[in-house]
Amino acid sequence: MDTEGTHEANTTRPSRIPKPSAPPTPPPKPRHAPGGRPALADWLRTARPTAEPGVWRYAHTPRAAVEPARTPDRALASGAVISFLACVLVWSLMRNGYIPFWDVPLKLFTPNSWWAGNGEPLARTGGVRAKPIYELLFDAALLYGFGRLGNWGVAWSRLAEARGPWIQPLAAVPLAYVTLLLVHNYQLPLRQLAEGFLTFDGTPEANHELMTTTRNVIDVLLVLAFAWIGGGGRWLRRLLPGSRPAASADGVARRQPPAGAAPAAPAGDPVLWPQVRAAGLGDIADRLETGIVDGRMNDVDYARIRRAWESVQADPSRLRAFAEAVRDKGAAACAHPSGARDLPVRAARHDLLVRQVRLGTVEDEPRNPYARRGTGLALDPGVLGTSLLAVGPSGAGKTGRLVRPVVESLALQALAGQAAVVAVGAAGAQLGPDAAYDVVVRVGDPGSVYDLDLYGGTTDPDEAATLLAEGFVGDVPGIDVRRAATALAQLLGPFRTAYGRFPAVPELRELLDQVQPALAGLRRALEDAGAHAMLRELDARERQYGAHGDPGPALADRVALLDRPAFAGFFDTTGQGRPFSLRALEHPIRVRVDLPERAHADASRMLARLLLAQFNAAAAARTDRSLFAFLALDDASHTLTPETVRGVQRLRSANAGVLLTLRTLDDVPEALRTPLLGAVGCRMAFSGVTTWDGKRFAEAWGTEWVETRDVTHRTVFADQPLTRAIHAFRKLVTGKAVTTDAVTVRQVERERWSASDLAHAVPPGSAVLSLTSVRGERAAPLLVRLAGSA
Repeated sequence: MDTEGTHEANTTRPSRIPKPSAPPTPPPKPRHAPGGRPALADWLRTARPTAEPGVWRYAHTPRAAVEPARTPDRALASGAVISFLACVLVWSLMRNGYIPFWDVPLKLFTPNSWWAGNGEPLARTGGVRAKPIYELLFDAALLYGFGRLGNWGVAWSRLAEARGPWIQPLAAVPLAYVTLLLVHNYQLPLRQLAEGFLTFDGTPEANHELMTTTRNVIDVLLVLAFAWIGGGGRWLRRLLPGSRPAASADGVARRQPPAGAAPAAPAGDPVLWPQVRAAGLGDIADRLETGIVDGRMNDVDYARIRRAWESVQADPSRLRAFAEAVRDKGAAACAHPSGARDLPVRAARHDLLVRQVRLGTVEDEPRNPYARRGTGLALDPGVLGTSLLAVGPSGAGKTGRLVRPVVESLALQALAGQAAVVAVGAAGAQLGPDAAYDVVVRVGDPGSVYDLDLYGGTTDPDEAATLLAEGFVGDVPGIDVRRAATALAQLLGPFRTAYGRFPAVPELRELLDQVQPALAGLRRALEDAGAHAMLRELDARERQYGAHGDPGPALADRVALLDRPAFAGFFDTTGQGRPFSLRALEHPIRVRVDLPERAHADASRMLARLLLAQFNAAAAARTDRSLFAFLALDDASHTLTPETVRGVQRLRSANAGVLLTLRTLDDVPEALRTPLLGAVGCRMAFSGVTTWDGKRFAEAWGTEWVETRDVTHRTVFADQPLTRAIHAFRKLVTGKAVTTDAVTVRQVERERWSASDLAHAVPPGSAVLSLTSVRGERAAPLLVRLAGSA
């Protein structure tokens, strides 16, 4: 189970995964639980309801699809006050006897011997208790009815609770004072009720003390009740030790169970590994459960072992190896080839159980759907498989708030045997520490441990020529990439036949420049080998050199960009170096490629273009597509060609995707801007995009039907003298003529986000993002406040 770390079906494609640059050391005990905060058992048991693409599912609470009607605060306050005054009026009329027959039910269901002629209860009878009970019930019914009528509960929560922790107790103080005043004046029959159950058999002093104690108890109970209404319970929970909720990584407060109390284990509890137990491996499940409870297992371990178990279910012959690995190593079983069980540091919040990374929060603003407002925004392979294009100016946060979290999430999934990730950026880009990667290729750095395979790991000259042509001259106007691939194939094929390898950069440049000693040596080697077909290829290249439309000189100029002293020793084809090839995507590998953007900008763009072409070819050619393959280009300026755009569109069926970031769409040829926006399923516009970039996004996002309200003000002309005088007086007081309003409601079609809104209405640290999953589910453009922004 620990041979390659993939835990998947055997592959027939020969591919060599680069070994770690240094001998792996035993990993330390994980320093934090998932996301760094909640315990693994709590993290596993947290609900993750099914939701539409892009919703952070950890502890997600679905909202209604349509926003409920919201009463304005002013109307809510006036309604509550008016209903309260009406309640007081009815209660006052009842107390003063102006409402007849209100006590008839009490008299009907009680003996006549309890009541005097004036309707008052007789002493030492049940009427002394029955009347205050009935009055309390009557008062409670009044409060409930008028409270429902005036929405007192909603008014209290919005006008008191929602305005801060101090407004609620301040609002409860006058209510408590009025209630105590009514009780002391015997208007609320609480004292009468309590005194009706007392027996005064002692001395007058004892009876007075008993009555005083009873009244004090009633006052204390009322004060405590209003203290609770004023938020006293919240303050009490903060003060009591051991009752303070523990905040999780997702901002969800979780109360810790009492010491020694075992948490409830419902049926299907993931902590108990029910699938493993159902297969008859109870001891293995116990070993895994112990690792969770003791804290020796982290979220990466859980995801990795669960992935291994899924491979066992697909191939039962691996059951014995899985059981032995878990029995011997516990939480460290089925480890990644590097031996790492976590990243050195995490810059974002991850949920490996559903393979999500949280990017930010959907803003609570009208242009966002009501159901998505305030929810977390997350990405996972289900949406990244349709590829993502992000556009924003320098400093907008594309690297720190998008590229790094996504690459970090896929690096964690690679440790769990679920993904392979390649991150390409300029040297010095903040894409994570070196220890977070298995392979770090620093092109142009003499201290780089790894080299880059210029030919993508292929042994087919025609395929290698196609990739090189796409990378070298795919962006040059007027050059046919197919002719360039043919010209390269006419040199690569003979060279490989003669020497058993592809030419290095200096050798390829000499062949393209038609340097005679190099051509003569190649010709002699072919003649000695008897490769007559390859000699014809070489003759054809010599005849075509210098003809009209020959791509050879342009190819030679591009190869010259790599034939520089800074790249001496790189792109080796003799087998002496340690080249990285994108053919390794069949393994759960983590790769970072640093390009010399500052010193060699043209060469860096050419290499980025070549890597994109090689990734498209390697991802589609994989025989085992169970791993999600992903390429992140931190700066895709001048790297896109018509063929690579078509290749990006085909990645979703190959369980792969790319992340492309641009400063502006002007960095893409005019003819490719619309096809590029159509090829990717996820589009992201950062704050600060230009209006012409925003226009492209607005066209891609289309329109929607919205309801508009047009209000027309019409001046009222009075015919009667008295009415004209009233209107004149009103105009004199208000300064406005008397008007009537005519409201027209209609459905109109408008852009979801206009170019002007994208350019001027997106606040700093935010972005507008639309998502599409590989299953075709779509999420409308959302204004998102990215994590790390204020």
